[in-house]
Amino acid sequence: MRWTIPNILTVGRLVAAPAFALVFVLVPRPLADLVALLLFIGAALTDYLDGWLARRWGQVSNFGRMLDPIADKAMVVIALAVVMGLSGMNTLVLIPATVILFREVFVSGLREFLGAQAGLLKVTRLAKWKTTVQMFALPALLVTLMLQAQIEAIYYAMEPARFEAILAGQGTDPLGLRLLSFLYDVMHVAGLVLLWLAALLTAVTGLDYFVKSLPYLREAKE
Repeated sequence: MRWTIPNILTVGRLVAAPAFALVFVLVPRPLADLVALLLFIGAALTDYLDGWLARRWGQVSNFGRMLDPIADKAMVVIALAVVMGLSGMNTLVLIPATVILFREVFVSGLREFLGAQAGLLKVTRLAKWKTTVQMFALPALLVTLMLQAQIEAIYYAMEPARFEAILAGQGTDPLGLRLLSFLYDVMHVAGLVLLWLAALLTAVTGLDYFVKSLPYLREAKE
């Protein structure tokens, strides 16, 4: 293995995956949400940058080809697990996340079983779109969680009498809080729509890979 810049970026993305979860252990919220969001965005950017640099500089390597999909899947899987936990196992998040996680495990198992024939499961254009949608859906949900934590922090910091008045409908939220709530609603809807779209594309690509592998599975069975 050569420590080229593309390979260093790929390794950095792999390290960022567990760091994403550890942030919520080491840093208080809502600051943890912001740090995790920046980690995810940085990892997503390197996903495109390392491949582009490797091709442009003639530094494509077997190490990079091997590690790149592992780093992508590690980041998506860990980010999904964190989002599911922080969202309180919301059904609208849990269902599409389960589809995505199942597909990733299923396709990885197919590639491992096929061995030398795994080349038939090359990444398709639709699979690339799937990854792109995932990379937009998860940051949107992370922003939603960050806004939720910030809104809750503001409410907790209020004077008890004012907070109770707002709950009783006898007071109004400050303008800044109302803007945060509006932004939360927009990002929440956008994140859920993108996550469900990602789950749909994930399921379609998983089925496509399974159909392509059927001749080899039948042959192995016989």
